[in-house]
Amino acid sequence: MPVPRARQIVLTASERRRLDQLAHSHTAPHQQVVRVRIVLDAAHGHSNARIALRQRVHLDTVRLWRGRYADQGIDGLKDRPRTGRPPRFTPVQRAEVTALACQLPAETGVPLSRWSSTDLAREAAGRGITEAMSASTVRRILAADVLKPWQHASWVFIRDPGFAHKAARVLDLYQRIWDGQPLARNEYVISSDEKTSIQARCRCHPTLPPGIARRMRINHEYNRGGSLAYLAAYDVHRAHVTGHCAATTGIAPFMTLVEKVMAAEPYASAKRVFWVVDNGSSHRGKAATDRLAARFPNAVMVHTPVHASWLNQIEIFFSIVQRKVVTPNDFTSLDQVEDRLIAFERRYNETARPFRWKFTPADLEDLPARIERHEQKEHHSQQPAGCSNQPAALPAAA
Repeated sequence: MPVPRARQIVLTASERRRLDQLAHSHTAPHQQVVRVRIVLDAAHGHSNARIALRQRVHLDTVRLWRGRYADQGIDGLKDRPRTGRPPRFTPVQRAEVTALACQLPAETGVPLSRWSSTDLAREAAGRGITEAMSASTVRRILAADVLKPWQHASWVFIRDPGFAHKAARVLDLYQRIWDGQPLARNEYVISSDEKTSIQARCRCHPTLPPGIARRMRINHEYNRGGSLAYLAAYDVHRAHVTGHCAATTGIAPFMTLVEKVMAAEPYASAKRVFWVVDNGSSHRGKAATDRLAARFPNAVMVHTPVHASWLNQIEIFFSIVQRKVVTPNDFTSLDQVEDRLIAFERRYNETARPFRWKFTPADLEDLPARIERHEQKEHHSQQPAGCSNQPAALPAAA
């Protein structure tokens, strides 16, 4: 049989520039670069055999891409659509798996708190939706609707009738405003709370420091050495922390912290010191407000709304303590826990800067409207088969 003649390739100046850029590209796919180089070699008059040798490809590969470029130009160098393997599962089966994932396991009689992809695959087979299905197939089906039933998030409704007013007062204080008037230079804002149940866990074997290609190692077994509470007061604008450790929380330990802060300058001679606290039992209600004012006439207690301790900046400091001091927990005694906390407090005060608080009164005004819009959207939007979402609400309190 006669050998087919090679297709002639003639390039314009613009085509050659474009192909030269692709041929020397460091980001284009390797297959595309090879195909472009085949075309450029053909335009230079090389034979198919010579091109195959230069590009280290099969002779049939050269004929294929040389011919496609001659017929279709640059678009001919793209892969053609492929039919692929026929789908194993029908759209109805996929919809039934999605609907199952959108139900709580307890509602279907399965003794689980949440689905995993393996559990869903097993349940789909048990219900006769399909004979067999792998966990990876379940994940691909759910990925189309961005469903992850093995994850969960907590939420809480706004139930404090005075939420907006109480939250606005706290946010105004963070901006040095009270009752619409700016605070004086000798007025201060203190954020205070308790971090409870800090345990002293003495590991049965010493903690090993990190090494080359090795993380720090903590022995799993430990002996309990008791627990204590860490009470702290954080000056919002001076970024200064005053702490106190106690065996437990309560009115007496909290007032001990207040005494420690208010006896020191600049608070002892301040015009007013605002204490932002949550609704814990140590400082709850009007009784706590009156008790503080009776002991320190220049102290003003300001409560955050119920279930809104995330408005209290001391929680940010406590999260830092948890990450940098308490975890991993390896202390020989409660005295060591207390010494470590107080030492960290001094270290923190040396370099601390005020937190960049981003939740403003403007965000507060928009919050109820955003929640209402979200609830209406969830109510009217069409969910995947079997789905039923709860109304939106605020994040859980820290």
